[in-house]
Amino acid sequence: MKQYIYGKNTILEALKGDKSVYTVYVQNNAKDNGIIEQCKRKKIPFKIVDKSEFIKKLGNVSHQGVMAEIEEYRYYSIDEIINTIPDGKQPLLLMLDGLEDPHNLGAILRTCDAIGVDGVIIGKNRSVGLNGTVAKVSTGAIDHVKVAQVTNLTRTLEDLKKRSFWVVGCDLDKSQDYRQVDYNMPLVIVIGSEGFGISRLVKKSCDINVVLPMVGHVNSLNASVATAVILYQVYNSRNPL
Repeated sequence: MKQYIYGKNTILEALKGDKSVYTVYVQNNAKDNGIIEQCKRKKIPFKIVDKSEFIKKLGNVSHQGVMAEIEEYRYYSIDEIINTIPDGKQPLLLMLDGLEDPHNLGAILRTCDAIGVDGVIIGKNRSVGLNGTVAKVSTGAIDHVKVAQVTNLTRTLEDLKKRSFWVVGCDLDKSQDYRQVDYNMPLVIVIGSEGFGISRLVKKSCDINVVLPMVGHVNSLNASVATAVILYQVYNSRNPL
């Protein structure tokens, strides 16, 4: 299967990596920032096309005048993710429960790459998958963060708990301040959807529920912002100054 990605940083990261890039398309009046040179060096076909080609393949998105046809993004199994965690490292996984906004997923992958999250788990149903928008917003992080797509989030959590993982849900209900938790253990951090939070069955599988205290007028943060806050708290807890 093939899919299209777009945006200069996204294309450059794909060209630098091991992903199969079949064809790169550059808009005839765009500055390619070295993309054509990279294509020539790696012997990847490229075409100079007009704007109509971008509209036909992508629709009306902000593509920065460059897109590429690539092999479809692959998903990893949970075992593959766990088996690549270095010895001596406290495992850190992130589960996204019902996240539907590709911009949020892209921003979350960017944070996960910065923090060193070992893998991200998403559901097959009612969740956004890996696509061109996610790739663009992640600015290349999509190529460095392993993502698993599973049928049943609750069953996956129960299996991970049998492997000594603790599950921390970010939720408003019966929760403690996220700054009071010890994160020095194998962890799965669970973030809920933009509108509904963590689903009931997934919440029941959480060992600890944490809340990000807020003193303003709104009662929740954007999912990608909440993810960044709690992941950096995990990082700080594990890597004190």
